[in-house]
Amino acid sequence: MAHADQEKGKKKSLLSLIAMSLGMFGFAFALVPLYDVFCEVTGINGKTSNQAAIASEQVDDKRTVTVEFMAYINPGMAWRFEPEVTRLVVHPGETYTVLYSAQNLTQTATVGQAVPSVSPGLGAQYFNKIECFCFNRQPLAAGASAELPLLFYIDPKLPEDINTLTLAYTLFNAQPEPAAQTQ
Repeated sequence: MAHADQEKGKKKSLLSLIAMSLGMFGFAFALVPLYDVFCEVTGINGKTSNQAAIASEQVDDKRTVTVEFMAYINPGMAWRFEPEVTRLVVHPGETYTVLYSAQNLTQTATVGQAVPSVSPGLGAQYFNKIECFCFNRQPLAAGASAELPLLFYIDPKLPEDINTLTLAYTLFNAQPEPAAQTQ
């Protein structure tokens, strides 16, 4: 009798371990999409939408918000990349255009991809891009330069306690690595 109970307990433990392993495996797969949804809902992590927004029809002339612009280049990317203005005072709901300039400093054509983030993270959902160079990859020939436009507005529903938003772009090399050569 004790032996039968012991065998039953072993089977139950084994099934519990298998179920826990499958649960952890499924959670690991779902973690990245869940994190993206969580960030999008809460505005944490400063992620902005990758979709073009429609221009606002409402402008709040009584309020101003300072928008700071920054640019970073991922190590190994030999480009010059910077905003033409570093600070702009805007009225929520009004559309503004800011240019970033980029120059390929290498001897070969390169493709760059800018990834935006807004700080504070809760302000990201109120930063609307109507047109942005970050929506597409930016190819530049060797030594070539380009003006990259950003057309945006700040949603008038931006919480009153947020007076400054910082938009930072990080530029990454979007060119695929050349295939390994075999001899």
